[in-house]
Formats: sequence, C-alpha cells, structure tokens
Amino acid sequence: MKTSEPPKHSRILILDFGSQYTQVIARRIRECQVYSEIVRFDTSAAEIAAMQPNGLILSGGPASVYDKGAPQVDPEIFSVGIPVLGICYGLMLMAHHLGGGVVFTGRREYGAGVLHIANQSDLFDGLGDQLDVWNSHGDEVTALPKGFRVAGTTEGCDFAAVEDAKRKLYGLQFHPEVVHTPRGKEILQNFVYHICRCAMDWTMGSFIEEACARVRKQVGDQKVVLGLSGGVDSSVTAALLHKAIGDQLTCIFVNNGLLRAREEEVVQRVFGENFHIKLKYVDASERFLSKLRGVTDPEEKRKIIGNEFIRVFEDAIVDLAKTDDGSPVADHKFRFLAQGTLYPDVIESVSIEGNPAQVIKTHHNVGGLPEKMHFELVEPVRQLFKDEVRQAGLQLGLPKEIVYRQPFPGPGLAVRILGEVTPERLSILREADTIVQSEMEAADWYYKVWQSFAVLLPVQSVGVMGDQRTYENTIALRIVESRDGMTADWVRIPYELLARISNRISNEVKGVNRVVFDISSKPPSTIEWE
Repeated sequence: MKTSEPPKHSRILILDFGSQYTQVIARRIRECQVYSEIVRFDTSAAEIAAMQPNGLILSGGPASVYDKGAPQVDPEIFSVGIPVLGICYGLMLMAHHLGGGVVFTGRREYGAGVLHIANQSDLFDGLGDQLDVWNSHGDEVTALPKGFRVAGTTEGCDFAAVEDAKRKLYGLQFHPEVVHTPRGKEILQNFVYHICRCAMDWTMGSFIEEACARVRKQVGDQKVVLGLSGGVDSSVTAALLHKAIGDQLTCIFVNNGLLRAREEEVVQRVFGENFHIKLKYVDASERFLSKLRGVTDPEEKRKIIGNEFIRVFEDAIVDLAKTDDGSPVADHKFRFLAQGTLYPDVIESVSIEGNPAQVIKTHHNVGGLPEKMHFELVEPVRQLFKDEVRQAGLQLGLPKEIVYRQPFPGPGLAVRILGEVTPERLSILREADTIVQSEMEAADWYYKVWQSFAVLLPVQSVGVMGDQRTYENTIALRIVESRDGMTADWVRIPYELLARISNRISNEVKGVNRVVFDISSKPPSTIEWE
C-alpha cells in the first residue's frame, strides 16, 4: 500500500498568549489559502525551527508584560531567521525582549482608531496613507529596540506599527484580524505573501489527499471503528475515512432514543445505501430511557448518557466479532477508534498548567472514550475549523442536508427537556422541534442561522383551547446566530415566521398551549438550556 509522506506546504505558526482573537488570526491566515497552526506561547525557538514555518505570529493576550507570572516567549525566536509579527501583547513582548521600552499605562485604549502610515512599510504595501483600525491594549511601547523604526501612528500612540525590515520583525499595536479593522486581512496578506513568501497551497482538495495519506500510513491494513452520530463532524470523518481505507472502516450508529425525528432513517440512508459504508445500527432507546428515569439534574443526565454510550459501543464491537449464529468472525480486531475532533476542540481542551487562555470546556471528543477502551485514536479532521469541515464534506460528496445541518448536542434531546426525560415528553418535543425545522426551511431561514430548536420547559400554565380551559406545557424557541458557537446572539427573525411556528405548535402538538421566544445572548446565557 502506498504510504508516501504528504508534501510540505507553506505554514504560519501562531504563538498563543491567551487572546480571545487567536483563533480568528488562524482563520484569517487560512482564508489566504495558507496553512496556520496555533502552538503554546512557551514553544522553544528550537522546536519552532524544527517545524520549519515560513513565519511566526505572536498573538495578543490579556496580561501586561510586567504582571507576575505573565506568559513570556523564548527570546531566541527573534534570531531564528523567520519573519515575526507581534500583535498587541506580542508587540510588547518583542519590544521588551529586544531592548525597547514598554510601560503599563493603567488605562486601556479600546475601540476604533485611525492609523497614519509612515516609511513605506512592506506590511502596508498598497493600502494608502491611513487605515481604520481596532485597538484593545493596556501596555504601550515608549521606546523602540535598536534597528526598529516607526511604520504607523495613531492619535494616542506614536508606535502603533513598528518594524525592523532587515530582520523581518514587525509589530502592531492594533488587531488586524478583527472585522473592525476593515483592511486588516490585506495587512495579513502582505505579511504572509510578500514578507513570509508563502504559497497559496492550503486548499480543501490538497487537505483531503494529505489526510487520506496520513490515515493510510497510520492504520496500515488494520481495522477502524467510528461512532457515527449523523452530525457534521462525524459524518465528514466517516466519508473521509471511507475514501482513505474503504472497507477497513466500520461505523456504529447508536440510537439512544434522544434523536431528532427521522434521524436514524437519514443516517442509514446516506451512509448505508448511498456511500455503502459498513454500518452497524444499534437501537438502544430502551436502555438509555430506563437509565434516565426519574433523573432531573442536567449534569447527571449527561454523565448517564455518556457512560451508557460507552457500554453500548463496547457491546456493539463485541457483536461485530460474531456471525449471526454467534460464532466468532476471523480477523475482527479493531485497533483504531476514529473521532470527529475539530481544531477548536483541541485548542479549547488545552488545560496544561501555565496556559494563558482560560479553559473554556473539555470537549467530549478530546479524551474520555479512548482511555476506557484502549484504542489508538484516528482524528483526520482535527486540523480543521467547522466551516472547513463543511467544505470538506461537500467535496467528499455528502448531501447538503448532512453538511449544513445545525449542531446537535451529544446528549441529544435530553438537554432540551428541562426535568425528567420520558417517552411522552420526548414525543412532545420532537413534534414541536419538527415544526420549528420545517418552518425555518420553508421560509429559507434554516441555513442562515447557527441553530434553531425547541426546548420543553417544566412549566405549565393556564390556556384556553376552544371553550375548554387547559393547563399544559410551555415550549421555548431558541434561534441564534454564531460563527463558531463560542459566542451567540438571538436572531431577529420576522414576526410572521414566529407567529406561524407558534400557531402550529399550539394547534398541532398535543400537550402544549404556550410558546415563548428566548432573546438572550451568549454570554451571559448558553445556547443550550442545559
């Protein structure tokens, strides 16, 4: 079997000092069709040199360079011989370690500003004499290191952009990666293309071919098992692995009884009939619902569902090793477990002591299952952001209904039912949720939003239906827009659409007499209610 090494591509490394915009920097670089990778702030100069990047970006961060325990950089990185761009805190570190002056002003310059460009820097080539920029910083450079010169000023800062063109060291006091710096992407393009000499060789076609080569090299002729949920991440992972290793892949689809309407039908049709992927369907609805009986605490629900999934998954693998009459199957051993881990999952799950970014969550794909089940992990899309995963899915031939479907929580409808999960309450929620989806699709809103779904509340209220007094359940509508799920805002959908959804749920779903609309943003709220 051919297992040649993937070709070397242009690469920009981003040292993460805890900025809320670090992932945005990585995305902007990839939008230039150049591969970017986020690494820890304390990665040594030797490690960086060994990775052979074309350039290095030092992210911003919440600290002052003078804070006790503030994240520092290996000063040798400035002598490796590759271009470096420091953004905000990254600029402060550069100035601080190279002999310049940095002071903590005690005030934050936050918001819009105008950059006046000086000295014809390559960083601002073709961008005119002034630019609108976005500031967010507390420290300020007061004296430049030897060899540096001013490349741009703002009203509040004499050193808003600086450079040592000879050593290819550049620093920006503002954030070029955010949308509030309208021509920031062009600044990054100048750095990536003209200064770092990167080629535009990060394409989805090249990624798929390289990912297939990596998978083949990793697994050889061994078998791989994948827990297929029907969500975007696991679906693209399945399609990619099938392209790479064909029948060496077996997918297990577990129906936990907490799925959306017709979910099991769609998954079996797409992957079993269309892609002809080996697919084992396990209906474990009764097992999950019996375990959830009487449970109301959301964390306990999640724990029960997670633990039961592991047991069902283990049982399914044992079953795969048997024929219909119970005799063992030759060469049944699964050595590898595939997961649809994405790049944000990897970044968010970093919980190593000293990481300057606050840990947001531990993602269910990063750890947990493999430790209990003694598999080697295969994670072919762990380099991709969500929008890139969707691009890969389309290129691999997945249908739009899979690729652009909205995110769905691992514990399923259990976390959209506040209180006890019962078959009756699941039926109410499924009916209501189906109406939400069908009306959003009919109005051409489904693919415009991040998520749109119904939540069943443990609240009953008085209503009137016909001439009868009712005392029934409440459904909450949650419709949000987001780029990556980290932050979200409620969507101002047309009143007419809201009215149709509300009327249909009240009239068609038995047991519901009131519909409310959740108009809270994340933060302070979360997208899901539990």
